[in-house]
Amino acid sequence: MAEVNIIYLLPEMKGASGGAKVIYNHSSILNNLNKSINSKVIYLKKNFLYKLQLSLSKRLKFFDEKFSGWDGKKMKVSKKFKPNKDWHKDEIFSGENLNFDKTKDFVIIPEIWAHFATDLKFKEKKINYAIFVQGFYHMNSTNNFDKLKKSYENAKLIITTSKYTVSYLRTMFPNIKKNIFKINLSVDSNKFKIKKKKNLITYMPRKLPSHSSLLVFYLKNLLPKNWKILALNNISEKSLVNALSTSKIFLSFSNFEGMGIPPIEAALSGNKVIGYVGGGGSEYWKKPIFIKVENGEIEDFAKKIIKNIKSYKNNWIKDTKKNRLHLSNYYSKRSEKESMVFLSKKILKFFD
Repeated sequence: MAEVNIIYLLPEMKGASGGAKVIYNHSSILNNLNKSINSKVIYLKKNFLYKLQLSLSKRLKFFDEKFSGWDGKKMKVSKKFKPNKDWHKDEIFSGENLNFDKTKDFVIIPEIWAHFATDLKFKEKKINYAIFVQGFYHMNSTNNFDKLKKSYENAKLIITTSKYTVSYLRTMFPNIKKNIFKINLSVDSNKFKIKKKKNLITYMPRKLPSHSSLLVFYLKNLLPKNWKILALNNISEKSLVNALSTSKIFLSFSNFEGMGIPPIEAALSGNKVIGYVGGGGSEYWKKPIFIKVENGEIEDFAKKIIKNIKSYKNNWIKDTKKNRLHLSNYYSKRSEKESMVFLSKKILKFFD
């Protein structure tokens, strides 16, 4: 068999992205599986005229709303972009053009650009492709549902990282449910350490800032004076890891997640995790580490925080060691690699 190229499409991004990190991991693993597979990432950005068009559209409102959703035909390859080494240590190979070869290229498109498959006429050009749905709630990449439906139904595979999203997708597209399946992601348990714990509560306000600010306000007169709350926002990965390693409680504001990773990282760092499940988190949200709060229930959120502060015992870390071990095994490098082997075998069958 000739070599097969497994090509991921990604936006050119200035900041870190959990979804991008997953793709970097997967591409790196695929590149090291066997000699039959090469994997690379093509970074895309809007061409100059398209960027100008969208800017004018927002200001002047003269473009018809029916054309919403980025146009795949008006994107260009960002040839100079390289992912920040702080995000991913391994070398990520980059692609330089969108001239795909039907005899050896398999393209994986993120759900935020699913309609690009139709824009770029993959079906007509006989280009094999998959759609990678990391976040079910980001699937409406265009309000032209006919285009979106065509892209999904013409895909050879639809992959995701949670059972939660698999269920949604199979219900939404019953005619192609045999092509929809879960692959694994990993969280580096070696990176997230447990240090001497402080009376510290950490949280990430990025997803639901109005919820987190309201909760912090609610807690001002309730939180014991020897406890502090720290927002983890716009900080380095090193600072993030250190904060999680010393805090006792992490507040989850996961919102419409395919698979929320920060609560897993916080749990592996020895935190009690209190808050919103966010969809895909239901796969791992189990007591005694994870404590569920219904979205928007600020009073209940605060009560559960205060209750767990009062009941916190120093032997909690030791008592929950087996729970963390199970979590780290479930999201291990080994399980992720096994998943990539499974995916690669499915892809190679299209080129037999």
